[in-house]
Amino acid sequence: MAKVDSVLAMDIGNDSLKLAEFSYDNGHVTLEQFAFAEYNISDGEGGAQLAVALKELLNENDFSTKKVNLSISGQSAFIRFVKLPPVGNDPVKVKQIVEFEAKQNVPFPMDEVVWDYQLISNDDGTDIDAVFVVIKNEEIERITSLIENCGLDVGLIEISPTASYNSAVANEIGHEECSMLLNIGSKCSTLTFIDDGQFFVRTIPIAGQTITQQIAKEFGIPFPDAEEMKRRHGFVALGGAYEEPDSEVASTVSKIVRNVMTRLHGEINRSINVYRSQQKGKRPMRLFLSGGSSVMAFTPRFFSEKLRIPVDYFNPFKAVRLGDDVDKERLAEIAHMYSDVIGLGLRNYAVCPVEVSLVPEEIKKHNELKKKVPYFYASAVSLLLCLGIIFLGVNNQVKKEEGYVKDSSSAIRTTEGFANKISALNKEIKKDNKSFDVVSNLLTERGKWPQIINELEKLMPEKMWLTSIGVADNSKDVEVKSSRRRGGLFGSHKKPKKTLKSVKKSGDIEWIEIAGYTLNRKDLDTLDQRLVKEKNRSTKLKKKPVFAGGESTGGAITLDSSIVNMNNMKVYKFKIRLKLSEPIK
Repeated sequence: MAKVDSVLAMDIGNDSLKLAEFSYDNGHVTLEQFAFAEYNISDGEGGAQLAVALKELLNENDFSTKKVNLSISGQSAFIRFVKLPPVGNDPVKVKQIVEFEAKQNVPFPMDEVVWDYQLISNDDGTDIDAVFVVIKNEEIERITSLIENCGLDVGLIEISPTASYNSAVANEIGHEECSMLLNIGSKCSTLTFIDDGQFFVRTIPIAGQTITQQIAKEFGIPFPDAEEMKRRHGFVALGGAYEEPDSEVASTVSKIVRNVMTRLHGEINRSINVYRSQQKGKRPMRLFLSGGSSVMAFTPRFFSEKLRIPVDYFNPFKAVRLGDDVDKERLAEIAHMYSDVIGLGLRNYAVCPVEVSLVPEEIKKHNELKKKVPYFYASAVSLLLCLGIIFLGVNNQVKKEEGYVKDSSSAIRTTEGFANKISALNKEIKKDNKSFDVVSNLLTERGKWPQIINELEKLMPEKMWLTSIGVADNSKDVEVKSSRRRGGLFGSHKKPKKTLKSVKKSGDIEWIEIAGYTLNRKDLDTLDQRLVKEKNRSTKLKKKPVFAGGESTGGAITLDSSIVNMNNMKVYKFKIRLKLSEPIK
């Protein structure tokens, strides 16, 4: 489980805002509280209306956490599924091909977007399936600045389709048969195929506002009035020989709704054909509905008759527990719109099938810096405290000396006695100064550990990750722990076990020991080559490298069958000792 104890999941739709606070305890995810608000964007000021709605929800609800997992509408993003040529298990080659394909498929300059990708399992073992998710920098900056202005910190950004997919898989949809999840939103509908590891998404520009626009056109009324008419009279006309409602308005609105739903059904059929022909997917056997526009009367019946498969509403709350203070009646009214929110909450609890992240590098660096701020403050407070003690001691001493001057008429023997006391106190001050210098030096030496960790992160191959970083000498070790959420040096699908060992209390630290796992044995040779290359490069630049050399320990590389099986690939365990070019005192 992630280190955070709670997170605020935020799903920003085209005309609604959903919030939910999750806590993590003893292997469970608990929904502690939630909030929902709609905002009117028909006047073209959606950003301002969203800011007002967010501030009102935060003021009305006592959310305890400031860390936000954010979901953005799929209409704002570019999603593309591609097949990559087989390149084996070499993570470096896979990454190179993925970056090349991204440049070929993304319709924007790469420096103007934030993008991420996910490899998807492929049963036939030939090509590699991958999904690219791309969003414009300006869209990310607009939303994140709005959130940060409310005093919140953005830790994760993904899009609505991936969040819904993770939520559906967590609720065991698609484990036994191919299923579809149709999210009918405001401006667009998202159709997600879920089939035991296979993942495919199509965004369809037919949704609730399409119905509202047709009503406004038919009756010649403004958009807000048409929206109100849709909510009051809207349902899917049954068609055929069914009796029409008594109200002429309701009859007309229901026929408009049925016409739009028929167009949506046509797009669903086309999407199924694309999924089965291009992605080699199975025939869908069940449809689940979600989204604000999916609750119009007779919608499940309409799609069940058209698609000839069972249709149900998606209940995403089976994967989480509900807190004691949750208003269950209110939650039941809007539960159909919370599939994305549940998926966001699960990202901090367990490994999800799709873990794309659209957080810009600037925000990542800012979050890393904020984690270090408490240590900076602690160091500053310690320094000020030591200086304050010294100042008070000196100040008190000065006052005593002034008193001695005023009492100069006293006996010479008494004055000499006070002088001796003053001399003793000065010695104590010098002794305190020496202790302070020792502490100061230790703080300076501590700063070398981030440099060591950063250098390791730069040198390690992407598909190699660590479980421990320890101090080593000829006999004993002590571990220095550090980990991150995913990917890179510290990526892990299992939480590393914590171990503490003893170390000599005297002497400088010359060796460190790292241990972890790799997807490819060749990654160890890659690490060794990078160590040598970095050492030679530092020598040419006339500066000391971080590492002077290394040696393999623990015998031959062994396979650990208890490790998470990732796409039927085995994970290898390793342990390496590295010598520091400059010892740490």
